[in-house]
Amino acid sequence: MRFLPETESAALIDEQLAFTAVRAALIAAVDDRAEVFPAVLAHGSDPRNRFTVKSAASPDLAGLKVGSYWPASEPRHNSIVLLFDQATGRIAAVVEAGVVNAYRTAAADAVAADVLARPDSATLAVFGTGHQALYECAALARVRPISTILVVARDPERGERFLARLAARGLRATLTSAREACAAADIIVTATTSTAPLFDAVWVRPGTHVASMGSDAQGKQELPPSLLTTARLYCDLPVQSLRIGELQHVAGLVEAGTVHVTALGAVLTGRAEGRRSPGDVTVFDSSGIALQDLFVADALLRAG
Repeated sequence: MRFLPETESAALIDEQLAFTAVRAALIAAVDDRAEVFPAVLAHGSDPRNRFTVKSAASPDLAGLKVGSYWPASEPRHNSIVLLFDQATGRIAAVVEAGVVNAYRTAAADAVAADVLARPDSATLAVFGTGHQALYECAALARVRPISTILVVARDPERGERFLARLAARGLRATLTSAREACAAADIIVTATTSTAPLFDAVWVRPGTHVASMGSDAQGKQELPPSLLTTARLYCDLPVQSLRIGELQHVAGLVEAGTVHVTALGAVLTGRAEGRRSPGDVTVFDSSGIALQDLFVADALLRAG
């Protein structure tokens, strides 16, 4: 059994490796030979400590990822990926993936922006100043010519600290209100734990690409439902997005056939349309699927 500890996986991961592996995983998600199983949302002995088990299988890989969030610990977020030996059923590899998971999550939004956001997108609005938001900005800046980052923060002090972290990555940003950020943005990314919409749909201008990655459990919500009924909707895996992702809030309309959702992998393979015009508003719901974890872990093992 191979073991890749946190120190080694964190040293091996970068935006390019994550982007390539996650793109392949999203394509695999629309392959009939692959399957993503329902996510298990659980908690520790203290209900405030939460973890999620996500599992999947493709023709070449099978395994699972356990992602944990222990708010009183540091770091608060941790992940571990287990890959099976498909011949014996034993564990073939264990990859500690705390830092890796942040790259993997941001990579999905970067892959989506690469095919859905306007090529000239230069202004990024980010909602959230936590662990994931920094990785989102860095990943999106690799696929579009981002020159302005507008940060919407609930806590101004945390916002200022976040600006300093962005500056250390060579990314210049300013704090602004939600309305001002939406009015100026070419790309909006939400990286929060919100359970209510973060902005009004009418604030979003034509041509904007919106990525929601914070909604990964029932009850979570970042986007106004009215935006989801007028925008072109994409996600990593429709069945999961409709259950625990942002799209849970329009699940009834999707089931009724009045709202349509497209798996991003179908766009990547040319089987479905992406952006049709510069004025389209596109939304990508990134609830996070296990195939992403398996493909990234496999790429790290190959790199190591």
